Amino acid sequence: MPAGRLMLDLVGTEIAPRERELLAHPEVGGLILFTRNYSSQAQLKALVDDIRSIAPDILIAVDHEGGRVQRFRDGFVRIPPMAAIARLWQQDQAAGCAAAKELAWLMAIELTQLDIDISFAPVLDLDWGRSEIIGDRAFGDNPEQVIALTTAFIAGMKEAGMASTGKHFPGHGWVVADSHLDIPRDERSLEQLRGADLIPFGALVDAGMEAVMPAHVIYEQVDQNTAGFSQFWLQEVLRGEMGFDGVIFSDDLTMEGARVAGDYPSRAKAALEAGCDMVLVCNNPEAAVEVLDYLQDNPDASPASRIARMRYQPALAVKDESRYRRAKAIAASLLG
Repeated sequence: MPAGRLMLDLVGTEIAPRERELLAHPEVGGLILFTRNYSSQAQLKALVDDIRSIAPDILIAVDHEGGRVQRFRDGFVRIPPMAAIARLWQQDQAAGCAAAKELAWLMAIELTQLDIDISFAPVLDLDWGRSEIIGDRAFGDNPEQVIALTTAFIAGMKEAGMASTGKHFPGHGWVVADSHLDIPRDERSLEQLRGADLIPFGALVDAGMEAVMPAHVIYEQVDQNTAGFSQFWLQEVLRGEMGFDGVIFSDDLTMEGARVAGDYPSRAKAALEAGCDMVLVCNNPEAAVEVLDYLQDNPDASPASRIARMRYQPALAVKDESRYRRAKAIAASLLG
């Protein structure tokens, strides 16, 4: 596995010449795919094969959690929003947990069959009814309900050979502002956060969650840095108190919520110094090159062993056709 600490993206459905050079760079350890990179399963498989021909061990990721956030649609099963699973759980807890597990397996198996390593899921944020950017992506407003459903969800992912990524630590659900467009500020105390939003993260760490993505949110009573740039949140709370030893991915450093750290190299420096293992730079090729230049001048191979754990496990990525049909039926029933 390359020690590269940068995850970047591609402009289109094929790899441009300049992108080939970037993918071969030793500091590029990951690639995230978007809807613009997809036209069909055959095209996607060819693209992934081409990527692997350049960088065989690169970590290939996508945001494919379901509902509003599912980058590939045509040719893939539509995954319902997590709020639909939450509603089922409220009627029948066993059925809700079973649906969470089977839909996670379905989501993951469709991706691992195409040699894609991870979907950045599940969302562990609580739905406080305030955040439109979270909203129906959440598994509910009750920590115990979220724990039950997301524990089942990561078990389903694991059975398809895929590692899980809990987001957005320590909780994005309270703030109204969208961190893609603004710098959200959460005014609550550390005690309030410990009593609610942090609970699912601690439980999922104990359940074996492999990765975490912190929020571009400032928790004003706790630290004046956003969580993704905060040694307190990442080192003291996540790694220290919770005992998390997995991968920490930054959220996209081109988001408005990351602007507090300065220019793009400064954002990467702040994220890595806070404790992130890999930084994401999306939708801005020039910014990715700036960050790559910074990383090349400031080498550190220490995250490599952690990042290697995020590659999918081919031995588990076996498509059971009867299970697939049952999971498709669950998805269809929840979509109505």
